[in-house]
Amino acid sequence: MTGSAAAGPHNVLVLGRISDNPKSHYAQLQPLLDYVVPRMRDVGITEGRILMAPDAQQMASYLRRGRVDWVTETSGTAVALGMRSGAQPLLLTERSGVRDYHTVFFVRRGSPIVSLADLKGHTLALQNVASTSAYLVPVMTLLEQGLTPEILLSARDAAAPDTVGYVFARSEGNIATLVHKGVVDAGAVSSVDWTDGHRIPASYLRDFRVIHRTEPFPRAVEVVRADLDAKVRERLQQVLLEAAGDPQAQDALQTFFGTSGFHRVDAQMQHRLDQLKLGLARVRMEVE
Repeated sequence: MTGSAAAGPHNVLVLGRISDNPKSHYAQLQPLLDYVVPRMRDVGITEGRILMAPDAQQMASYLRRGRVDWVTETSGTAVALGMRSGAQPLLLTERSGVRDYHTVFFVRRGSPIVSLADLKGHTLALQNVASTSAYLVPVMTLLEQGLTPEILLSARDAAAPDTVGYVFARSEGNIATLVHKGVVDAGAVSSVDWTDGHRIPASYLRDFRVIHRTEPFPRAVEVVRADLDAKVRERLQQVLLEAAGDPQAQDALQTFFGTSGFHRVDAQMQHRLDQLKLGLARVRMEVE
């Protein structure tokens, strides 16, 4: 059943999702919630609800006020929720067998651009501000390299000589098309999309050249609100960790955004999340 915005009673586990298409996401969330709730009776959970929010600000408010207990998100948004609400990483989420990924910067094969430094005075296509791999990571990487990212009004605009002009293309396919047609000088996408023939056609890939790959960072993260009862948090973690080995959970996991398993946050990935947090703070201060 769908939850109201009121803070839920202690026997209810509320799963949240940032969504501009609640109907479609509801169908992706409900089966896993139906799997989890009966396995949490011993810590007093007898009911599950779903609560959607249109953006990260609203979801952070729900987490702060105890209206949502658990959220599944990309690593960049998970970090943003942590900064806004104190929400904490519970587990890393492996999707379609991929636990971590990185950002790929690319240009046309004949381009004179061979490194990130060469992007100065040139244009770069990104996805949208909500993307970890095709916005947050590329922009924080440019800042780390001493470059100045600046948003352009359109893809046809020229970048100022001392900046890297970027435009939002809305999808990985559009990013590839803008680079392929020579409308922009470079693009940045996730390593998962780079190797996905549906997102970037093989005919395009042959004409592209990679100029930089970033360090890997978590593909997705399950986060819980800061003040969630410790017994509930630990039991939820245990149920999710064991789900990948349970045949009864397979359909629910697959429906849950192609999840193939959950993993504890190791030291390396915690370090990457900390880097994303620092990068996000810098992007907000210096770029947005």
